[in-house]
Amino acid sequence: MAHIPFPQFITRPVKLHCQLKRCFSRITRKRENISTEKIYKDLITGKRSALASAITLIESTKKDHQEESNKILSWTLEHLKTKNQANPTFRIGLTGAPGAGKSTLIETFGKRLTSEGHKVAVLAVDPSSAKTGGSLLGDRTRMIKLAHDPNAYIRPSPASGTLGGVAKKTNEAIILCEGAGYDIILVETVGIGQSEFAVSNMVDMFVLILPPGSGDELQGIKKGIVEMADLVLVNKADGELLSAARRVQGEYTSALKLLHRPSSIWKPKVYAVSSLHDEGFDKVWWKMQSYKDIMISNNNFFINRKKQYQSWMWNYIEDNIMLDFRSNPNIKKNIVHFENLVNHELMTPSVAAQKLLKIFSNEYVK
Repeated sequence: MAHIPFPQFITRPVKLHCQLKRCFSRITRKRENISTEKIYKDLITGKRSALASAITLIESTKKDHQEESNKILSWTLEHLKTKNQANPTFRIGLTGAPGAGKSTLIETFGKRLTSEGHKVAVLAVDPSSAKTGGSLLGDRTRMIKLAHDPNAYIRPSPASGTLGGVAKKTNEAIILCEGAGYDIILVETVGIGQSEFAVSNMVDMFVLILPPGSGDELQGIKKGIVEMADLVLVNKADGELLSAARRVQGEYTSALKLLHRPSSIWKPKVYAVSSLHDEGFDKVWWKMQSYKDIMISNNNFFINRKKQYQSWMWNYIEDNIMLDFRSNPNIKKNIVHFENLVNHELMTPSVAAQKLLKIFSNEYVK
């Protein structure tokens, strides 16, 4: 019987599949062969791929990845100690309600900074779905010009339900970006929430971004958030919204005089800016630099950094205690039982919580 060859339209896909499989296998082996030391050395020379790999490691929940990321972070901190402290990096947190134009403002501001020779890293935190944990991670598409700037690095990360509008590993990501040579770190948060204090505990300057023409602005923004702001920017101050922006600027200038200041040596200012037309940012950047110089000259800058590291430590402890609590075998056995008691009003939530805590600490005996 004569041999009948397979048609090409059948054999070609099979060959292509085998080639792709070998290709992915080589990529996987190559990734596995990249050592922690290699990532660190490439990181401090400014290689973006190494920075991306390092941040991916710190965001991973795998135990071996956490051990590797801890090594890279320790080496990076040691490396940063040797750098000139007379001109430290500048960490700026930016927050605002949805629709305030945070991403557009950051792109315009970031492009201005890179044009002046600065290296800018943007840590943009996207909201995660409460049901699926998914995140849009769309900041790179909203900052196209800045994303293609060789002196800028944008890293979107999911908030994953973390309070304060920041990702769990934002502190670590800041350190890695600084180790990679980025001297200005912009942290864009999810929005305005009750725990936005988390942002101010990891940046040198806290900036509130407001939209014009949104009704009663002073009622719409929580007082505590305004009191934390070192600078307030009214965005979209152009075209038909210009008069509304100036009105909001005047309202907040008056309001800030009555509110508690975040620092006794600094008076927060309110500026109207147009991200669309790149207007007002000269004055804003000058004011930001003035803030940094004043804080450094009074030694508040480095004192605040030390407080931030302490806050970072306690936040890490709290997060990991909750992880240990939920993964504890005895808690897993009893959690549904106590939840049912609470649901049927047979036990108060506080008593149920106390009993679960005693189970966790092996003190509770039925």
